[in-house]
Amino acid sequence: MALWDELTGQAAAIATMRTAAAAPAGDTKDTLAHSWLITGPPGSGRSTLAYAFAAALLSRGGGDAVTDAQVEAHTHPDLGVLSTERVVISIEEVRRLVSTSQFSPSVGRYRVMIIEDADRMTERTSNVLLKALEEPPPRTVWILCAPSEADLLPTIRSRVRTVRLRVPSVAEVADLIERRDAVPRPDAERAAREAQSHIGMAHRLATSDEARARRARTLQLALGIRSVSGAVLAAAELLEVADADAKAITAERDEEERAAALRSLGVEPGGTVPPGLRAQLKALEEDQKRRATRSLRDGLDRILVDLLSLYRDILLRQLDVDSEPVNLAIFGELESAARASTPERTLATLDAIAAARERIQGNVAPALALEAVLVAAVRRP
Repeated sequence: MALWDELTGQAAAIATMRTAAAAPAGDTKDTLAHSWLITGPPGSGRSTLAYAFAAALLSRGGGDAVTDAQVEAHTHPDLGVLSTERVVISIEEVRRLVSTSQFSPSVGRYRVMIIEDADRMTERTSNVLLKALEEPPPRTVWILCAPSEADLLPTIRSRVRTVRLRVPSVAEVADLIERRDAVPRPDAERAAREAQSHIGMAHRLATSDEARARRARTLQLALGIRSVSGAVLAAAELLEVADADAKAITAERDEEERAAALRSLGVEPGGTVPPGLRAQLKALEEDQKRRATRSLRDGLDRILVDLLSLYRDILLRQLDVDSEPVNLAIFGELESAARASTPERTLATLDAIAAARERIQGNVAPALALEAVLVAAVRRP
């Protein structure tokens, strides 16, 4: 199946789910569980595995290209998907999905319900889902995706079968990028290494000049800090980089969604929106703001992960560890930075980066979090 081919380095998980999908329809006692949880680090292929499994469950035979295409497009009549782009999944979204899960399958063997980023559910929202997992219809299969089992309530964990994904190797990710995106092998290996085996980020680094420039600028700024004032200025520029990256991802989509909403309401382009319809556009704008907030946070987290890789490489140089650096392309600058500092100071910087990631997720002002990191990273000549 084409969808299975989008995964790399997950042979054990694929074998488990293929065996489950091949079970006779209605066999949900042993091989095929009613509810599944796919866990793994970001970029390991959680959602890809979920959709490949869904396609296998919905197909009446192996290699059904039509079903694969419908699942990829999220248009299969027996597939329900909850994929939020907000900071949290709302209780109303889960209630709607639970409601549709009660119907019998119309064309497939099962009705399959997928929740990506299930860790973004609050406790109250999780309890709504729990009721559906406790008493599911006989031919409904739930698939949840989350970084870790610990991100979900214990009551939900006790009702799902967990499949754990591992971090694929750099070579495995490079193989996938080279094959799927037709990227030359050296470029694919560099992208996979700098993305630290995050498949989605490796694809972006291998195919986007802007993504590569953003990452290079991030490392350049960090290596060039020599004073507290320089750290503050660098933090401001990094925030601008993250904001520009987030807008590049969301701006075009926001405009398309607004235009589509106006068409559906019968409003001509450039026309005045009647007062009675403004509430619907207001709701759309609120959704877009929440998506922009998550996109900015994700962009900031990518910057901090890049900084983690930089200071990890510096620390390994300081400790004379014989290991290939993530940022091999700037090896000479890593050596200079290692000589200009001490392992203790580098470890303190790594701790500051980890703390900043937690603070940003806890709604601390991003500028303050970045400033704290870069002040800790000051290297005096």
